[in-house]
Amino acid sequence: MTDLVGQYFDAAVAHLQRVRAEEAGAIEAAAGLLADAVADGRRIFTFGAGHSSLAAQDVVYRAGGLVVINLLNVPGMTGVNVMPAPLGSALERVSGLATATLDLTPAAEGDLLFLISLSGRQVMPVELARHARSRGMRVVGVTSLAYPGEVSSNHPSGTFLKDNCDVVLDSKIAVGDGELAHPAAGVPFGSVSTIVTSALMQAVVASAVGRLAEAGIPPPLFRSGNVDGGTEWNAKVMADNADRILYAY
Repeated sequence: MTDLVGQYFDAAVAHLQRVRAEEAGAIEAAAGLLADAVADGRRIFTFGAGHSSLAAQDVVYRAGGLVVINLLNVPGMTGVNVMPAPLGSALERVSGLATATLDLTPAAEGDLLFLISLSGRQVMPVELARHARSRGMRVVGVTSLAYPGEVSSNHPSGTFLKDNCDVVLDSKIAVGDGELAHPAAGVPFGSVSTIVTSALMQAVVASAVGRLAEAGIPPPLFRSGNVDGGTEWNAKVMADNADRILYAY
């Protein structure tokens, strides 16, 4: 019997090791933008559509995470919580939705947006990145550079997410997002994109926290609500940063 479990873990570990080695410079560049945004009192947003939203959500309102990171929530596109599920995919191709969503937030010049899209080809991530930058925001894109050149862009400009960012983090996920194969399965399976993308996001946060601490700026971090005193700590740090968080007030 094929050791698919072992193959899956090997693939995930290999991808993590590769992005650690090859994306170190980009991770530090993104961390610098994040640390500066925290220190300067800017608002910070994350966005991903469908399963890309999992990595965006992973750095929002969680133990050990920065309090001032907000999820940019576009109805019907964050996660797979819309019925029917294909509607979420269809909404990624609707022009104008990205600009309308961003314009209804208090996002301003100098704020920071992390934008996650595996292929980087759909209208929503490209339009959102372009509009954010036109408003003076900084944009960090988390995408796979394997896709451009093998697939077409669905944005009228013909560009991809990678073309509209200040910093690009390459997840290096292969086109099709499947690491495993079986002769009877028909298509690749065993995705590691969520693991790798979440690791990239957490690595950026970790580096930014270190930069802030070393600069003598206490990073506004959540404690676990499952440890004594955690709830009280979190209530205070959220109140202290209420002007920059959008998920509680």
